[in-house]
Amino acid sequence: MRTGREYRAGMEISGLPLHPLVVHAAVVLAPLGALTALAYAVPGRFRERLRWPMLLTALAATGSVVAAYVTGTDFLERRPELADNAQLLTHRDRARLLLWVTLGFGVLALAAGWWHQRPGVVRPVLAGLLAVSALGLLVLAVLTGDAGARSVWEGVGVDRT
Repeated sequence: MRTGREYRAGMEISGLPLHPLVVHAAVVLAPLGALTALAYAVPGRFRERLRWPMLLTALAATGSVVAAYVTGTDFLERRPELADNAQLLTHRDRARLLLWVTLGFGVLALAAGWWHQRPGVVRPVLAGLLAVSALGLLVLAVLTGDAGARSVWEGVGVDRT
């Protein structure tokens, strides 16, 4: 008999919800991808060497954020009693914005890597857009993760004063 407060099985591994496991990849890979893209966007002699690391970390960051978003949505759908947690709602709203910024970042990273050798104005414009999206990704990843962590600590009743 269900009481309504039980976790209904969904995306999980060995009984643990998948979101808390997947989110750690996004917490590491999103800032790493953003920082690598920022280093790549700066003109210089290391730009050629950073092309493939930038592409790989950008794709890993994009994939991890998408996975965190999908598993987080599933987790919240299966735990409706959490919907009145203000910090969790802030986390959810920031995660939606982070998802779109990350998808744009991933597209720009692919475009910058693809047109890496292109002469003219395309390369610097892409580098500038990539840098702006990387900064947005970095800021939103920190803010989203902070709201998520606060919602967890609030949910378990930890007094941080």
